[in-house]
Amino acid sequence: MGRAFEYRRAAKEKRWDKMSKLFPKLAKAITVAAKEGGTDPEMNAKLRTAIQNAKGQNMPKDNIEAAIKRAEGKDADAYVEVNYEGKGPHGVLVFVECATDNTTRTVANVKSYFNKAGGGLVPTGSLEFMFSRDAVFEFEKTAEMDIEEMELELIDAGMEEIEEKDGVVYVYGDYTNFGTLSKALEDMGIEVNKASLQRNPNSPVEFTEEQMEDIEKMLDKIEDDDDVQAVYTNIA
Repeated sequence: MGRAFEYRRAAKEKRWDKMSKLFPKLAKAITVAAKEGGTDPEMNAKLRTAIQNAKGQNMPKDNIEAAIKRAEGKDADAYVEVNYEGKGPHGVLVFVECATDNTTRTVANVKSYFNKAGGGLVPTGSLEFMFSRDAVFEFEKTAEMDIEEMELELIDAGMEEIEEKDGVVYVYGDYTNFGTLSKALEDMGIEVNKASLQRNPNSPVEFTEEQMEDIEKMLDKIEDDDDVQAVYTNIA
């Protein structure tokens, strides 16, 4: 992982920063999580993670509480999580995660983004083997933290790699160990700024600057969609 993760993380964070209507997307993730597992963060790990991520983006407490309450209303019943897979310009592979109350609208929109860029959707499951799923946790490094000691403790919880960059600690593990890693970090008293299940390419591909311009144009359109929660590619 290591260095390859740095580029992928930087690329995803750059695009994430450009995504419009960030708070509504975060709120939707909270509502969906609360609808699925209940409105008590202590009993719902997915909701806890969604709240952590919202706080990491400085989402106001009132917005977070409103999103949780929304899960108790009838409108929340319409939300579902759906994934779409496709090939974009120059053969780039793209995995799109959505949360929507209208799958007909969402698939039509996502399909149009690919088609207009000269690509298209592929059957669901076609790209699963092209990506690995990783649990990723980010938190600030404090003066009292001993990374080596922390590494020994987290290995037992399923950690595969830990690294520090610019005062931020990144912990990586297989997606199946998301829960145990989250619990281990909580037990250690660590306040996680961001936790996520990410899809990373097993065989990253290099693209030229000219090709990247075409690819980024399509990715920007996809990520601007209100129903899109996350986008992953096989860009090296």
